[in-house]
Amino acid sequence: MFKKIMLVLLAGLLVIQFIHPKKNTAEGAQPNYIGNNFAVPADVKSILDKACMDCHSNNTRYPWYAKLQPVHWWLESHVSDGKKHVNYDEYTNKPLRYQYHKMEETIEMVKEGEMPLNSYTWTHTDAKLTTEEKTKITGWAQSVMTDMEAKYPIDSLKRKKN
Repeated sequence: MFKKIMLVLLAGLLVIQFIHPKKNTAEGAQPNYIGNNFAVPADVKSILDKACMDCHSNNTRYPWYAKLQPVHWWLESHVSDGKKHVNYDEYTNKPLRYQYHKMEETIEMVKEGEMPLNSYTWTHTDAKLTTEEKTKITGWAQSVMTDMEAKYPIDSLKRKKN
């Protein structure tokens, strides 16, 4: 009986190797990329690329083990969840209030060490942010907010407090 269960499990594991979700990859320039409307200095872009963009953009760099199931499903779940929170490739396609709030969240999440996720930095050790990198990211996010405050009325960026 144990052998039959193990054979069924092995067969199931083999079958799911042929079932993969669509990869998070986009061709060409992204028209709604945050850098099209707001300055992203080269050092900040480098930090974003190594620590953020796999889950918060339309282009994920997949490691070799993403070819294995159920790992690919797990990775796609993380990417999908990350894009729900903020997608820097779709950033300027969102309302101003959303854009402003996402910069506030970026500052908060980075300062509190909640981003990048531990499950990401386990396999991407270069994505662990140094104190200097955290300062650069939060400073950049603050500068985006400052630019928005200079361009748009504050009530289009923040909700009025009752």
